[in-house]
Amino acid sequence: MKKTLHVTNGDSLNDRLLTMKIEGDYAVWREMLCEGKTIVDLTSRAFRKARVDFFKNNYPDQAGGYDEIFGSQLAIIADAHQYEEIVLWFEYDLFCHINMLACISFIKSQGYKANVYLVCSGRVSGEKELFALSQLSQKQLLIHYKDKVLLTNHDLFIADDLWRLYCGKDPLKLDPKRAKDSNFIYLSNCISAHKERFPSAITGLNTLETNMLRLIRTYNIKTEHQLCGYMLNYQGYYGYGDIQIKKMITRMSPFFENIDNRLVLTEKANNILDNSINVFQEMKYPCTLGGASKYEYVYNDDNHQLTKT
Repeated sequence: MKKTLHVTNGDSLNDRLLTMKIEGDYAVWREMLCEGKTIVDLTSRAFRKARVDFFKNNYPDQAGGYDEIFGSQLAIIADAHQYEEIVLWFEYDLFCHINMLACISFIKSQGYKANVYLVCSGRVSGEKELFALSQLSQKQLLIHYKDKVLLTNHDLFIADDLWRLYCGKDPLKLDPKRAKDSNFIYLSNCISAHKERFPSAITGLNTLETNMLRLIRTYNIKTEHQLCGYMLNYQGYYGYGDIQIKKMITRMSPFFENIDNRLVLTEKANNILDNSINVFQEMKYPCTLGGASKYEYVYNDDNHQLTKT
């Protein structure tokens, strides 16, 4: 039996794999590098400071014990040379893919020479929807594990390269085409989704913020809690969790109100959707995505490119 290290995308999947008695040691990736400032070297003081500051300012409930929560797991991965293979368990979405890029870059920086495999959920035979690993049955998870993909040196290079570009100050260099000739079949979609997190050149809202207004207008949504559920269901390739969506709802709250037990858009919000009025200046706040400030770039729908403001 080969000595295997499994790197899982969270505690719930990790616990499930343990109960399924999938052989090997485990490290849990407890970070959300798709939000906030990131630094290429995960072991650097600059990285730790940037992440702890981000959590303190944005998710104070999650800010305590960073070294124990994430650092302890990174130390297990840093010891990977004692394993004959590493199996990465990450999903099809942006949240998971940014974490995956960082993880692969870190493994590469440790000079790991043995095989690295990827178990990635997404398309399931006979289904229209994309599935998260947590949505798969035990039988489906075992099939995914059996069909795990061996990452080539080219794959590892692409992941490392894209992590460095993500941490850089110029998101214009992040091109979905870079992922085309790789075993990361969802990566180009995730890079495109990342670009759409920057504000629209026309309205100043990004794709998810605009989608929130459309959901409120389309459905009979009674509460912010219900709106969170709709956003989680209709977010495409982002893979955001409750805490991220709730934070977004709070920021977007000036654009809707509760009238007769239903969320209704304000006149300004309707004007954003119908007449493309621009709210860039009032939405602007300190927000970093990787190495770039969210409001230093705008996204152009016509050519799917970013432009510096």
